[in-house]
Amino acid sequence: MAPDDTALSFRVLLYRYLFFGWLFRDVSHGNVFERSAAWRHNLDKSHWLVTYLRRWIVLGFVSFALGMLVEHQLSAQLVSAFFYVPSVLSVVVNTVIGVLIAGFKLLPAPF
Repeated sequence: MAPDDTALSFRVLLYRYLFFGWLFRDVSHGNVFERSAAWRHNLDKSHWLVTYLRRWIVLGFVSFALGMLVEHQLSAQLVSAFFYVPSVLSVVVNTVIGVLIAGFKLLPAPF
């Protein structure tokens, strides 16, 4: 079986699984028609933000639970930071995603 040229590497798949920037187009470049098309494309893809929100919520809870487990059961406070940091970062990412969802639902087109 020959390898597929369109197959994505694991790093790319992991990036696309956790981060949503690749889904959207830049609305600040091009003429009015291109910006309008990019905005419509972004509105069309914005329903995926809820999926990314769920992923980051689960990642945050799991990493926090692992941090608590390592800290309390193994008494390894320094190692538990390896799990607490992604948990805290997930709060920031979820805030950004929430603002984006609200912006796409509430704000009019920028032009």
